[in-house]
Amino acid sequence: MSALENLYNITALGELLRTPGAILMLAIGIFLLFLGIRKKYEPLLLVPIGFGVILANLPGAGMGIVQEEMVQFEDGRYMNLLEIAGEYGIMNYLYYMLIKTGFLPPIIFLGVGALTDFGPMLRNLRLSLFGAAAQLGIFSVFFAAIAVGFTAQEAGALGIIGGGDGPTAIYISIMLAPHMLGPIAIAAYSYMALVPVIIPPIANTLCSNKELSINMKAMDRQYPAKREIKNMAAVKIAFPVVLGIVVAFFVPTSVPLVGMLMFGNLIKEIGVATGRLTDAATGPIMNTATIFLGLAVGATMTSATFLDVRTLGIIFGGLIAFAISVMGGIAAVKIYNLFAKKKINPLIGATGLSAVPMASRVANEIAIKHDSGNHLLQYCMASNISGVIGSAVAAGVLIAFLA
Repeated sequence: MSALENLYNITALGELLRTPGAILMLAIGIFLLFLGIRKKYEPLLLVPIGFGVILANLPGAGMGIVQEEMVQFEDGRYMNLLEIAGEYGIMNYLYYMLIKTGFLPPIIFLGVGALTDFGPMLRNLRLSLFGAAAQLGIFSVFFAAIAVGFTAQEAGALGIIGGGDGPTAIYISIMLAPHMLGPIAIAAYSYMALVPVIIPPIANTLCSNKELSINMKAMDRQYPAKREIKNMAAVKIAFPVVLGIVVAFFVPTSVPLVGMLMFGNLIKEIGVATGRLTDAATGPIMNTATIFLGLAVGATMTSATFLDVRTLGIIFGGLIAFAISVMGGIAAVKIYNLFAKKKINPLIGATGLSAVPMASRVANEIAIKHDSGNHLLQYCMASNISGVIGSAVAAGVLIAFLA
């Protein structure tokens, strides 16, 4: 019996029974894996995050991220990384080195920039305005969250979910409300994955069949552009440099995100001369950053921090922010159409949030259902890409005022 008791004590069964919340968190982790593996919802992120949740809640494993006060001395100093690793394990080492410092989100923006083609936006600059309109969800939920009891910093981190950009949501959470990082990251990436479920009912409710059938190519033939870009290659190279400098002057706090996004795009557009840099940014660097980001963010979701009433508020508020962003983009197009001869399909406004390129694909599919010859993908990408920039700038504004 003594031997059996010793065997039982070295297992985690007793601790698991004493912490039923851990069982629920393990189920949540498995559900996230199901969404990523079976449903193919953002698998590159939901799989690492889901597995991180499981690791953090395995009893006795010591893989969960500890609160900031646990690594801080009474005099305000922090443990160094070796002390954190020795005291709290490898996952806390990764979190405080790569996530807490704000290192990984800009690195992912570097890869996103290297994967992004600004051509559709540059050819249709007026459509980029709807990317700005779609940031309405960020600021609407920001003020609403303050009204229901969140602090201004927490409200800013919550509202940014409406931008539809996971790295941006993680970055601003680190800067403003690190204790909310796990739920915000889960909400942001879950709603990005659920874009095919969220956009269609909103678009079908707010728009008539006539509006959804507006053929943009037919509009281009009827109202051709007065000016065309003659040297698109040169413009694509100049654009990230000029935009990066302009944004830095007006919203310097957004430079870590926008600057890395523009640099990634620049090395892509230069071509063969920087091809190795582009390959590195979109391959090993971005993939490694994604793995560590997902695992570390998932590991913040321990039962002690996640199973809270405020977590439900974050998840619900994020959905509202996401929906308002879609509605804001659609409303902006409808207002524009009241005064313009050349009409724009409201689905282009629905893609103003930053869920690239899924939002554009979903809008294109809706348009084709109403008119099989109405391919909107290149037009939607103009608004969609501007939404990436808009959400990063909005994050910079919030950090400037609230950090």
